[in-house]
Amino acid sequence: MILAPEVLAILILNVVFLLFGTIAFFLSLRIFFKWDINSTKKLQYSLEKQSFLTATIIKYIFVIKLPLFLFFIFTLDKISNVLTGAMCAAGVVDATEFGTYLFILKILNIYLFGFWLVLHYLDIKSENQPYTRLKFGFFIIAFFVFAAEIILEWIMFSAIDIDKMVSCCGTLYSSSATSYISNIFLIDTDILLFLFYGNFLALILFYFLKQKQLFTIANLSFIIISIISLISFFGTYIYELPTHHCPFCFLQKDYYYVGYLIYTLLFVGTFNGLITGFVSDTKKLNNKYYKISLLFNFLYVLLVSAYPIIYFIRNGVWL
Repeated sequence: MILAPEVLAILILNVVFLLFGTIAFFLSLRIFFKWDINSTKKLQYSLEKQSFLTATIIKYIFVIKLPLFLFFIFTLDKISNVLTGAMCAAGVVDATEFGTYLFILKILNIYLFGFWLVLHYLDIKSENQPYTRLKFGFFIIAFFVFAAEIILEWIMFSAIDIDKMVSCCGTLYSSSATSYISNIFLIDTDILLFLFYGNFLALILFYFLKQKQLFTIANLSFIIISIISLISFFGTYIYELPTHHCPFCFLQKDYYYVGYLIYTLLFVGTFNGLITGFVSDTKKLNNKYYKISLLFNFLYVLLVSAYPIIYFIRNGVWL
């Protein structure tokens, strides 16, 4: 295990998260099975107090966990310096068989906790608290994904061997690689760009039509297509190298940490877009999610599109 200060900080926080998350889990079970808003019994009064405590625990886990995800990426970048062959976080992720799965779980948990916060917001603003059982039932399921992430993170850091040579991002993200990632380079660039901009136009269309389910599906596909197009096409213009496809390197200082802005815009846009399909509330609130989603997705498209356009203006050619 790499005992860097950043790694130790993450692992210690994980222990704290797991402790309080477990408390919230058992309280959520009790609330989910015994909650009755119409009851006047002492038990219901006790459950209402416990629901406030549980919600506070879950809320603050997310408040800390969101910036911790960015710190996790920063940590991977930093410890890449001690792994032979690694040039950025990509090498650390590939250093063990658990890295990719951990990354997927972390992203999934951010979305899950975000959905929970929306349910909590809708619940507490209503006197009848209509979403109480739903939000704690949702957390009961999300807790297992959350616990799996923490366990897998411990396993991944424990499995890293600093004496073992790992692959650099140039090897991992190339058409000659043998991993499943290399399959994205088989997609024709024209087709990929057609899917990317076509998907965004579909978002605009479904926004004006207020088609909730279609808007949600379009946002879900936009996450996948955006990441693929970022790796295959737009990222090369950020690096100004046609062979450099790494989705991590532009998180570094050399590229002004623009990756953090890129991924933040994509997350906020798609998260609010997904919310529209799962929340049945006032028209005013749904309209807010529509607008936030479309705004941040537009800013994402504008930002990544600016790189190839600026490159062409400067050089008169495409990569």
